[in-house]
Amino acid sequence: MRFASFITASAFALSLAACNESAPAAPAPDPAIAAAATETAVTEALAKRDAEAIALHADAGPAVYFVNLRDGMTVPQSFRVVFGAYGIGVAPALVDKPNTGHHHLLIDTEMSAEEMQFAIPNDAQHMHFGGGQTEVVLQLGPGQHTLQLAFGDMNHELHKPTHIMSQKITLTVQ
Repeated sequence: MRFASFITASAFALSLAACNESAPAAPAPDPAIAAAATETAVTEALAKRDAEAIALHADAGPAVYFVNLRDGMTVPQSFRVVFGAYGIGVAPALVDKPNTGHHHLLIDTEMSAEEMQFAIPNDAQHMHFGGGQTEVVLQLGPGQHTLQLAFGDMNHELHKPTHIMSQKITLTVQ
């Protein structure tokens, strides 16, 4: 009797195990192949980014531009602005090093020819990044706003004889 119960229990256990069989696990990806694919993707993304930067400014620079924003974009009321520069280095204000400067962000304003002869004002419409910062999180009210980068020298004045300024872009803030 015990033997019959053992056989019945064993058969039942085997039938349950057969119902719960899962597909064999997929083989783990080869780490070398995954690393190569990642490297290729990063290289392609960087090449695309560089091509877009050059497309924004057909010349060799020096120039400044918005890395993550384009004219006509819609953004939330709080958004990140990343500044780009090529053909010139970024350095904090008061650092006397040739071919360097720092970013200024013009918000809903433009500089007159007269203003361009002096230090860039420091107010709500002229943000200074004299520490050499290359990004900021802006908070703007809903509606259309314009942004433009101006690249200042160690004394917050536009570079001379050629002023280094980005294209002015218009954003719609939700």
